[in-house]
Amino acid sequence: METSKTQEKGFYKLSWMQRIGFGAGDMAQNLVYQTISIWLLFYYTNVFGLASEVAALMFFIVRFIDVVWDPVVGAIVDKGNPRWGKYRSWLVMGGLPLVGLAILCFWNGFSGSLVYAYVTYVGMSLCYTLVNVPYGALNASLTRDTHEITVLTSTRMFMANLGALCVKSLPLIIAFFAPKVDGVAVYNTPEAAPAWFKTMTIFSLAALVLLFLCFRQCKERVVMAQKDAARVKVSDLWMEFVRNKPLRVLAFFFITAFAMMSVGNAADAYFMNYNVGATPLLTTLFMWLGTIPAFIFMPLVPAIKKKIGKKGMFYLFLGVAILGMMMMYTFVSIPATKDNFVLLCIAQFVKSSGIITATGYMWALVPEVIAYGEYTTGKRIAGIVNALTGIFFKAGMALGGMVPGLVLALVGFKADAPAQTPLVLQGILSLVCIIPAILLVLAMWIISHYELTDERMDEINREIEARS
Repeated sequence: METSKTQEKGFYKLSWMQRIGFGAGDMAQNLVYQTISIWLLFYYTNVFGLASEVAALMFFIVRFIDVVWDPVVGAIVDKGNPRWGKYRSWLVMGGLPLVGLAILCFWNGFSGSLVYAYVTYVGMSLCYTLVNVPYGALNASLTRDTHEITVLTSTRMFMANLGALCVKSLPLIIAFFAPKVDGVAVYNTPEAAPAWFKTMTIFSLAALVLLFLCFRQCKERVVMAQKDAARVKVSDLWMEFVRNKPLRVLAFFFITAFAMMSVGNAADAYFMNYNVGATPLLTTLFMWLGTIPAFIFMPLVPAIKKKIGKKGMFYLFLGVAILGMMMMYTFVSIPATKDNFVLLCIAQFVKSSGIITATGYMWALVPEVIAYGEYTTGKRIAGIVNALTGIFFKAGMALGGMVPGLVLALVGFKADAPAQTPLVLQGILSLVCIIPAILLVLAMWIISHYELTDERMDEINREIEARS
């Protein structure tokens, strides 16, 4: 009976099917957006035919558009009340155009056309926001239970990394469709364009199925009252940012973390192709090691957090990531690294263990800052808060997406060159190891200012429920 009363007050327990269904939404978004984040720059420069500096500028402009678009979507989501649910309806309404435009991003029918690249990439990014902002808000609408949110986040990140594993298998999948030269599949030339298009079509259609699964399994139970929703304004976003210190800390952590991930992810394809000279199979193996640690460590997050606390967990795993980057830099010799491939794989595993666990758990803090905002203002503006975190993680991705292209242009990278110069190889290595390590040190300093403990969050949530 006590459990029933607690659940009535917002501290709901979720079934494993509900947790997996929610996680399917993040897996779907990874199949689309992580493919874009990791591979689109490489596709543009090596297959589609854009110069690296032109692609870098486009990445920055698209993210700038997102900064304007995200708060608009946040207000629309919080004010609206679609017939299939305040948040989950958007998984379908935004998901359908999202997958269509994602496929078109990898169509080479207008090879080298900057206008076509802008139209498809901007359109895809706008539709991604229509899915991602309400999906983020959906997390906070399922329950107030802090432990349940931790388990839900671990499940979500486990599913998200299943998607990431597929995305990092892309060289192998493309090699299946790509033309062969002397018996070896070539995936980094214009001739491989149809293979890229087929692969993205498969990923996008799978994502659509997963979005429908998320839509079916999620039930919104902790949402803003309609009378409060009617008063939501876009300006609430900036007001919330000013008065909500935990949100500010988390926002700047998002910028730094996503900049770090975007720089490293975009550089991995160049690193394996030019520094290591790896085949599609070895490239896929190396990238798998960037995701496999999620299946080991994410299920352990609740126990680790209970043992050493939130900040202790962030310090531990961000430190592990920096160690992995130092190992990778040490193991690499320029220009040849084939003999060091096993050592590079070990370093990749160590680095990724830290990155995946720390950046995966940060999503569990979003419902906390939403609840803190509700505690201080009386309004649960989950859409607005997720729009704000969206602005900052896309700002991080804007920096991360722009930096690789600029560095490649600065060191003289040429996609059609018979061989890259030592300066180019050093530039690529700095994108994989040095710049991300500097950003991780900054992230550790930022998260040290986060003040919401689990005990404090339980007090806040119970006081909110007591008001109603």
